[in-house]
Amino acid sequence: MRHIKNVLIIVNRKKKDSSQITSDIEKYLVKEKIKVEILYTDMDVSILNDPGKFDLAVSLGGDGTVLYASRILVDYSIPIIPINLGTFGFITEVSKTEWFSAFEEYRSGLLGVSSRIMLDISVHRGNKQIERFKGLNDLVINADGIAKLLYLDIDLNKDNLGMFRADGIIIATPTGSTAYSLAAGGPIIHPDMSSMILTPICPFSLSNRPIVMPASDRITIKVEKEQRAKVILTVDGQIAFPLEAEDEIRITELEKKISIIRSDKRSFYGVVKSKLGWSGGNNA
Repeated sequence: MRHIKNVLIIVNRKKKDSSQITSDIEKYLVKEKIKVEILYTDMDVSILNDPGKFDLAVSLGGDGTVLYASRILVDYSIPIIPINLGTFGFITEVSKTEWFSAFEEYRSGLLGVSSRIMLDISVHRGNKQIERFKGLNDLVINADGIAKLLYLDIDLNKDNLGMFRADGIIIATPTGSTAYSLAAGGPIIHPDMSSMILTPICPFSLSNRPIVMPASDRITIKVEKEQRAKVILTVDGQIAFPLEAEDEIRITELEKKISIIRSDKRSFYGVVKSKLGWSGGNNA
């Protein structure tokens, strides 16, 4: 048995049925003598006085809600039950009708946990770190506005990969391998693996291909002086930060991992097959 005394429910209130399901979960947990706090995704996170006190978090929404929750909770090693209020997501494997069984099976020790790596992203300007971000899915560097080629110089550890002329660059985790990176031609990687993917977006040179590397590697991306457009850094599709010429973006694996509670009703491969429409037949 896992001892659960404090639960945080993180809710995307824009999702259909979010209010009713939040109420149902809260009533059940209180009945079980478990303390509950609710955080809506459009609220200020600072209202959480002591995030480290929670034994468990429940994410109510879609994959985006899990991304949001992960950035808040990863420093406190709080596992997340990802409940999807729409169709199955790549991360949110638990449907809204399965929340009770998922919670009880996790509390009973019957459900396992998937440990996912996250990205540690720092922006340096003039030899000074000016910003730092965490991301579960990916970071994207691209042009603001109408698509234009960017000039990005990329180092991998001590090796220079050269100048990339492309619409942008994606650095994805295995969790994020099924998101923007996949759409840009990157590979699918099982989310429990420890690796990073560098995927160019519409590169000018056809020799610039996606690269899979160990998560222990260090990636440095430098924004070159001559750019035809403003450059934007986006983290998990939710945080945007404007970059300037000669900024350096340094990416490594975050020291801590986020724990996502697995569903026993479906597997990662089953979700991928369903979401991508793999038929294996004449229509594949």
